[in-house]
Amino acid sequence: MTLSLYNSLARKKEEFKSLVPNAVGMYVCGPTVYDRAHLGNARAVVVYDVLFRVLSALYPKVDYVRNITDVDDKINAAAKVNKEPISALTKRVTQWFHDDMAALNCLNPTHEPRATDHIKDMIAMIEKLIANGNAYVAENHVLFAVKTDSEYGKLSGRKAEEQEAGARIAVEKYKRDAGDFVLWKPADADDDASSMFDSPWGKGRPGWHIECSAMSSKLLGVNFDIHGGGADLKFPHHENEIAQSTCAHKGSHYANYWVHNGFLTVNGEKMSKSLGNFTTVRDLLDKGIKGEVIRYALLSTHYSKPLDWNEKLLSDSQKALDKFYRLVEEGLPPLPRTTQNPILDALADDMNTPKAIALLHENPSLIPQAAQLLGLFHENPKDWFMTPTEDAAAIQELINARNEAKAAKNFTEADRLRAELVALGVTIMDRPGGITEWRKG
Repeated sequence: MTLSLYNSLARKKEEFKSLVPNAVGMYVCGPTVYDRAHLGNARAVVVYDVLFRVLSALYPKVDYVRNITDVDDKINAAAKVNKEPISALTKRVTQWFHDDMAALNCLNPTHEPRATDHIKDMIAMIEKLIANGNAYVAENHVLFAVKTDSEYGKLSGRKAEEQEAGARIAVEKYKRDAGDFVLWKPADADDDASSMFDSPWGKGRPGWHIECSAMSSKLLGVNFDIHGGGADLKFPHHENEIAQSTCAHKGSHYANYWVHNGFLTVNGEKMSKSLGNFTTVRDLLDKGIKGEVIRYALLSTHYSKPLDWNEKLLSDSQKALDKFYRLVEEGLPPLPRTTQNPILDALADDMNTPKAIALLHENPSLIPQAAQLLGLFHENPKDWFMTPTEDAAAIQELINARNEAKAAKNFTEADRLRAELVALGVTIMDRPGGITEWRKG
């Protein structure tokens, strides 16, 4: 089977060919652990989880690396606001991230490196860049000299001159050019000791971009197959990764395929913490919305397109999954004995999750094939339709009142109570002997 992916570097959909036969290496930018993951963050994790599942179905060996950024200016700022040690903050937020992504049925990556465990690798890479003439030291900072890389801008289409001309803020006086970016920065006087590291240029911490270059090269090699992340990372983060990686390792092309997922939007604006228009995964889980419903909603639009988040999307996803779980509960017809896998075929075509979902609606017998590849249908149907305890008592009271109205032949009241139950999403099943069964959904 042929796998195709839209390669942002080539600006077209291409047939995927791994560098090593029967093996794939994929790196995806992970979370900066200073606060809970919002739904935009979750979309990226779910998208590359599906790609990991598809690759694992097609290749015997898949190394999926997703990092944890646990040293960053945002982390320092959050720790100061909370008046807590950075190590306590990053440990707690990392666990939140793991818990929330597990609720969305996301598999663990093969490797999950923490930036603070790879400081020596970052320093060694920076030293190579200085030796190669691509970086310079200025006022205890180390900066990448963008104009030394003739191919800078090949991913985003933005050139160093455009970046310099479009600068909207004053350029730091220690920079040679406006587009030069930080590889190492000195520590601030009030920084937590755990965010300061010894280096040839004094105590400080790495720039964000060098972290991913060092960790990906360490775990996957200087050349690997796929690099993924959100569309917002294409510039400057991924552009800078390419520049520093190819300049540090002469002859390297870094990643062959660059895959970018689209934004999650709210009323047409990108969901982000800076805009304050975000909803976290935990917000929805705490409201009783199942992780699988959130996952289905995130997969309902092609990964490369913007996805506008709204209540209707969530409601439609709940209804669709309720329908599928009812069919599973009633018993699916067996699939014909065949080696064909229509779900995998759809996903092998640039991860076309909407097509895969449409195939399920046409032929629910494909649900077992979809379960592993889409990360859905992991619950027992009885558990899926189980109502939370706090709702159950109130629902049972309405059912009892309806039964009493029926016994008194007050059918108008019985119908009114039934309508009230239906409005609550309750399905009623009247059985012989006056027994009433019910379920939510």
